[in-house]
Formats: sequence, structure tokens, C-alpha cells
Amino acid sequence: MKKTLNTTWVYVLSIIGLLCCCIMGSGVLFSAPAFIMAQNKLKDAQLSPDDYEGDYNAMNNAKIFALIVLIINSLFLIYNVYWLINGGYEEFMEAFNEAMLETQNL
Repeated sequence: MKKTLNTTWVYVLSIIGLLCCCIMGSGVLFSAPAFIMAQNKLKDAQLSPDDYEGDYNAMNNAKIFALIVLIINSLFLIYNVYWLINGGYEEFMEAFNEAMLETQNL
């Protein structure tokens, strides 16, 4: 029985990772496994092409999409870590507290 090169899970994880990139780059948790899954499937299909059926190019496209989402998330994660280290959180909390005091005084 032949195994199939199914791109569904790679795309699902990549899209979830793309949606989660706005949450401090947490989409890395989804896009990294998607990229690894696609890369492993492609490697297995290259080593034994008779055991796999399906579109090799579709899996390669899914791998490229997962890689792009992984790069976007990695850059956003690095930016957020840099922002937190350099005191961005304290400035944000000060502005938030000032806004809260203004709304309480109204």
C-alpha cells in the first residue's frame, strides 16, 4: 500500500501560524512543525519514490509556504523579544495606566 503526500496538515498548521504571528510571534509553534513535516515527507518520497503517491510539487509548495510563515513569525518573535528587553513593556504599561486614570476621572 502506497503512502500519500497529503499537504492538508502542512497548510492548516501554516495558516494557523500565520494568524498567530500577531501574538508576539507565537506562530512559530505551528509553522515550525509544518515545515518539518513537509521536509520529512519530501525526503522520504525522494528516497523511496515507489512507496509514495501524490503530487510532489504540491508538497514542495506547502513546504515553501510553511518556510515563509516560519520566517515571518521568527522575525516578529525576535522583534518582540528585543522590544521587551529594551523597556517597551514598561512604557506601554505607563501609557495604559495613564489612560485608565483619565477614564476614571471622567
